[in-house]
Amino acid sequence: MILQTMLLNKINSKLTIKAALLVGFMSFNFSNAQEIIEDELPAVVKTKDTVVNTSRIKADGVAAVVGDFIILESDLDREIAQLEAQGADLKGITRCELFGSLLESKLYAHQAIQDSVIVNELYIKSRTEQQIQGILAQTKGDMQGLLDFYKKDSEQALRDEMDEINKNGYLAQEMRTKVTGDIEVTPEEVRTFFNDIPKDERPIFGTELKLAQIVIIPEVTEESKQAVIDKLKGFKKDIEENGSSFTTKVLFYTEDTASKSTGGKYTLNRNQPRMVKEFRDVAFSMQEGEISEPFETDFGYHIIYLEKIRGQEYDVRHILIRPELTQEAIQEAKDQIDEVRTKIVDGTLTFAEAAREFSDEKETKYEGGQMTNPVTQDFNFELTRMEPELYAQIQNLKDGEVSEVLQDEDRVNRIKFKILTVTDRIDDHEADFAKDYLKIKELALQDKQVDAIAKWQKKTIADTYIKVNGVYKDCDFQSNWLKK
Repeated sequence: MILQTMLLNKINSKLTIKAALLVGFMSFNFSNAQEIIEDELPAVVKTKDTVVNTSRIKADGVAAVVGDFIILESDLDREIAQLEAQGADLKGITRCELFGSLLESKLYAHQAIQDSVIVNELYIKSRTEQQIQGILAQTKGDMQGLLDFYKKDSEQALRDEMDEINKNGYLAQEMRTKVTGDIEVTPEEVRTFFNDIPKDERPIFGTELKLAQIVIIPEVTEESKQAVIDKLKGFKKDIEENGSSFTTKVLFYTEDTASKSTGGKYTLNRNQPRMVKEFRDVAFSMQEGEISEPFETDFGYHIIYLEKIRGQEYDVRHILIRPELTQEAIQEAKDQIDEVRTKIVDGTLTFAEAAREFSDEKETKYEGGQMTNPVTQDFNFELTRMEPELYAQIQNLKDGEVSEVLQDEDRVNRIKFKILTVTDRIDDHEADFAKDYLKIKELALQDKQVDAIAKWQKKTIADTYIKVNGVYKDCDFQSNWLKK
């Protein structure tokens, strides 16, 4: 029995089990656009249901109304197709449960509008662009196939629909965060939660590993840095003196792929930190219409054009260029990590000692290379939930064994070399309050959040105009969507 299964079993009487799992999928169905459609566009999925038979749906009528939102029959089919394409396991999940989750998402979005939650339109359009490009990359650029799948006559019609879906998903997510964001659990609440679980129902936590790594990053030469600075200064001069287009230079030269399609544009808010500090400091010190001097962040070198100031919001465009790595620097880094590995293997240094002395990764260096799980914020990585790439790198390692030298990359570094080791292994075991406190605390928090969501839903459903039509009136919803 895995972690979520235990939680969901416990809260079964409070909320639909499977619908709770689906909230994340349904709320922002384009969130992983590159996974939505594989090499071939999927056909609409028909799922079996003892209550709702899809063959009975003959027209694309209105299935439900939730506040200002209308849900069509086709909306659910599209949701199912997208879930399937994302790899979701829908076995045993009925259309009624899926429909209930769709109703819930619309309720959140409706209430977010009532509460005046603000949506950044530029962010929504930028997200849509990234998603379309991601989908096309998976379908070999088949835009017509994409339009056929979504039954759209034009690319603009598709963009408009995706904008609307992204906007509603954003509103729903913001509303969920508003409902649960301030909820915390005390140590006593965690203990009570754990003690209330019958001993024979306590979860079995899967095998966990503690991992450590040493990272060596090739050093960028001063000559490479200066070449980038000079190039950016040239762009600035050409724009200011010759009237060249900043946006055109973004399209040709920037290495920030996330903003390239929008001409390098970001909207910054003084009250909502976004981008790294160095970027914000430069942007907020500029005058409207000004182009900055080149400056450095962890990602490379930038110049910023401050396009518009609107109160606390700054519309900026930027060009990012990263200095080139020389083959000599790459080879030097490779030779260094080979030497470090040799010293660990022959016993000259322990892995922890070598990490503290040689590793270039600040986050792990002073912990002897010990890696932190980004999800749980502790040192344990559950084997079955490990990132596939990391799992592939350590799956054959025995405890204490040092991996071969691996070449890797991240958002900041195009090339880095690393070695890994397993410092500890915890086999499958029944949940223990002392050993597994952080995991149990997370379960207790989720349980408390579910309570809050259930109470919020009950009140909001009662206060909102909701009408469910057709065969969905026969559904046995956990929430009172039918207002019986």
